[in-house]
Amino acid sequence: MGVEVLGLRVAVLGGTGDQGRGLAWRFARAGVAVLVGSRSAERAATAAEELNGSLGEGVVTAVRGVANAEAAAEADVTIVAVPWEGHAATLRDLREELAGKIVVDCVNPLGFDGKGAYALPVEEGSAAQQAQALLPDSRVVAAFHHVSAVLLADPAVDRFELDVMVLGDDREATDTVQALAELIPGMRGVYAGRLRNAGQVEALTANLISVNRRYKAHAGVRVTDV
Repeated sequence: MGVEVLGLRVAVLGGTGDQGRGLAWRFARAGVAVLVGSRSAERAATAAEELNGSLGEGVVTAVRGVANAEAAAEADVTIVAVPWEGHAATLRDLREELAGKIVVDCVNPLGFDGKGAYALPVEEGSAAQQAQALLPDSRVVAAFHHVSAVLLADPAVDRFELDVMVLGDDREATDTVQALAELIPGMRGVYAGRLRNAGQVEALTANLISVNRRYKAHAGVRVTDV
């Protein structure tokens, strides 16, 4: 795509959770400067230490663990990978730190019961739209919803055969996030529409969970003929 992203600093809020840790590890392996953010700076530092210990030989970047506000303030791009229950509260306090910056929301508002996973209604339409409402001065992009946390964390997996659907209203921001996705071997960033269409992409995760349970898999998405 011709977008240079290796010089960017990427923060992962919720970087102590499974998906956040996996994304942080993969980006660090690709040579990106990564900040792991958490409500607890101590927990973030512990997670960063563990990630650094597993990066392997030849990786010159190092992951830093700090509190969410510090991570958001230092980063050029911030990935939001917090649980849905804490989504609004986390972002509400970071409006100033994230002003003018790209914010990548990969949160899936899902519920679970005896029948499996299902999409939860969101007043704003989607988690990404809620993020944009809470961060009116930020450039919010929706992406990375369908990437298996299990595969991200598995060092034996060196390639991902999947597409990352990227949605947003700022062309430069979506191009940047597509290029970030393509730093991870096998991944392809595919523009999938405006932010108003993020709801169905988030909800599709419930269908993939059903696929995974039935077929004992870690299913992703491929977009054909693109």
